[in-house]
Amino acid sequence: MKAILQYGPNDLRYEDIPYPECEPGGLILKVVAIGLCGSDIRNLTTDSRPGHYPQIWGHEHAGIVHEVGPECTAFKVGDRVASIAGSPCGQCSECRAGNNNYCLNPMPYADRQGGFAQYMPIPAEYIRRGAIKHLPDDIPFEAFGVIEPLLSVNGSHDRMNINFRDTVVICGAGPLGVIHARNAKIRGAKKVIMTEISSKRLEDVERFGVDVKIDGSKVDQVQAVLDETGGRGADKIICANPSTISQQQSLLMAKPGGIICFFGGVAKGAMTEIDSNIIHYKGLTIFGQTGGTSLAYDTGFELVCSGRFKWDDIITATMPLCKISEAIARCKAGEEIKISLHPWEDENGNEIRE
Repeated sequence: MKAILQYGPNDLRYEDIPYPECEPGGLILKVVAIGLCGSDIRNLTTDSRPGHYPQIWGHEHAGIVHEVGPECTAFKVGDRVASIAGSPCGQCSECRAGNNNYCLNPMPYADRQGGFAQYMPIPAEYIRRGAIKHLPDDIPFEAFGVIEPLLSVNGSHDRMNINFRDTVVICGAGPLGVIHARNAKIRGAKKVIMTEISSKRLEDVERFGVDVKIDGSKVDQVQAVLDETGGRGADKIICANPSTISQQQSLLMAKPGGIICFFGGVAKGAMTEIDSNIIHYKGLTIFGQTGGTSLAYDTGFELVCSGRFKWDDIITATMPLCKISEAIARCKAGEEIKISLHPWEDENGNEIRE
């Protein structure tokens, strides 16, 4: 089968590798579509696995069950399924406390073959943990490239309790920024303000539920937010970008008693200088978010499958898997919001037969 193997930073090779072995209680997924995530781009362009190459990444995969082991009873060949990256055990103290995105016994997807391949082995334990879901017949495989990140977005919105009273600021108009905006509106946010330093990324973000857009390359973002809120500041602020500057500015944008989510991970080793007096005297709550609970995942899945969360204008391009380097470049340049990759297409977009 064909797969994308990483041998180092930006060293990506489209190669033939052996068909994977199916565990007795596992299955083999024929990957039909897989989203290109920001974390994938970071991993593929940096020294993400020093000493452990080659690596096959990819975690926003959906497809068709191609083979099942003799002990697998939950799925059958031909089933349309999607798989989340996380697989909490459900038994540890964090899982039992409702924080299964911080499971103490996870099955990290980086420790096994990912979905940037034509076929992907799904372990029996992964199935037992409920990390595989049936995909309705009327939902395209590409939609899972939005459902999976919506898991994390819902996790943060649950913790912030975004509701109809709120003015919400979203810092960053990338893929996760626009998903945050649309989800905040679904939850009833009174006003959604988006800040961004790329004028190109701000084009047409109104369709995602953004009421006010602020171009940080032209105006003072903090002052613009204060002006939009009558000098009071925003109720909820989400830093959906890898920026220490946004994290600093978020404290100044928040109202007294406001809630701030550091959603986007910054570069390794980057440090954010924060005036803790602002936190102290304004009574701010600041938290970080990675992943989401099983309930947050179920919520995102239901939102997309029910049609309440529109996904097809977030996936702005589809490309053959073999063109992943071009896809990365287009995403980094802000030319696309999110790209869905197809392992069963050749470089010209023609179907590859099994």
